[in-house]
Amino acid sequence: MSAGGGRAYIPSMSATPPIAELSDRARDIFRRVVDGYLHDGQPVGSKTLAQAGLNLSPASIRGVLAQLEAMGLLAAPHTSAGRMPTERGLRLFVDGMMQATEPSAEERAQIEARAANRGPVEEALAATTAALSGLSACAGLVMVPKREAVLRSIGFVPLGQAQALAVLVAEDGGVENRVVDLPPGVAASALVEAGNYMTATLGGLTLAQARARIEHELGEGQSALDAAARTLVERGLAVWSEDGARRSVLIVRGQGRLLDDAAAADLERVRELLDDLEGKQEVAALLGAASAGDATRIFIGAENKLFALSGSSVIAKPFRGHDGRVVGVVGVIGPTRLNYARIVPIVDFTAATLARLMG
Repeated sequence: MSAGGGRAYIPSMSATPPIAELSDRARDIFRRVVDGYLHDGQPVGSKTLAQAGLNLSPASIRGVLAQLEAMGLLAAPHTSAGRMPTERGLRLFVDGMMQATEPSAEERAQIEARAANRGPVEEALAATTAALSGLSACAGLVMVPKREAVLRSIGFVPLGQAQALAVLVAEDGGVENRVVDLPPGVAASALVEAGNYMTATLGGLTLAQARARIEHELGEGQSALDAAARTLVERGLAVWSEDGARRSVLIVRGQGRLLDDAAAADLERVRELLDDLEGKQEVAALLGAASAGDATRIFIGAENKLFALSGSSVIAKPFRGHDGRVVGVVGVIGPTRLNYARIVPIVDFTAATLARLMG
């Protein structure tokens, strides 16, 4: 199955030449160089190509390689080391030449078994991401919106004259803390009054429901709270609501798979990549960019600023719930020499599996 038919991909908007600009001979040699490089990560020389049944002399092959290099599709890392695809060349291959292969029955079974993990959704997501990492030999990524907690109780603990710690306890036992600025001269009794009011009024509600109820009651003057306690209630909910809206659950599994034998010669690149993966907000922003539409997104090297220094590729796919809304993004990250034809369909299948899980 080609990258352009039967499966949805978003092609690059870069200035990569269309595949039609290559002659049949150049296209054949280019494909063989890319296939060889993606297989073992090594440049491919003219002698190797001549022995592959091209029915061309090494001199003719070298001439075509030089043309492909002049087009920016191939590069020679050393004078006599052969050629390897550039990021521009990889983009041309992915958009116009790649023959995708469907996941095997065993690969599909592994992903579905992990997604069926009984327990909290986050554990099933982590297990599925770990399976994707193992099958792709990359780091697996999944991001879903943070589920809103159902409130059980809320309290305020003084931290000094100017701040208090707002403590939220959810129905599932989860506890979250936020620092809230106090109004000048607020008394300790106002902290107790605000906590008691919020627990009695908002227990059993989500944050969105709680905020709507508070705004209604305070706006209609239905609350007997004094001014200081009222301010505390408003600030506490505002801090939680703003923070919850910004955050997502980001799960990364399989970073160790980036340290394979081929990475030994390029440890600086791997170090850059591992550093990038520590920037959870930046990774979440990247996956967020991939959530528009239904298509699989493939970012190769410098096409994405976050991983430009590490020379890495990201394959990401959004997945939707039963109501059609995007509920998450799943993908992998690894070196640019990924087996795109095999990994893209595995990411697609994982996204479909997680859509059923989250639906």
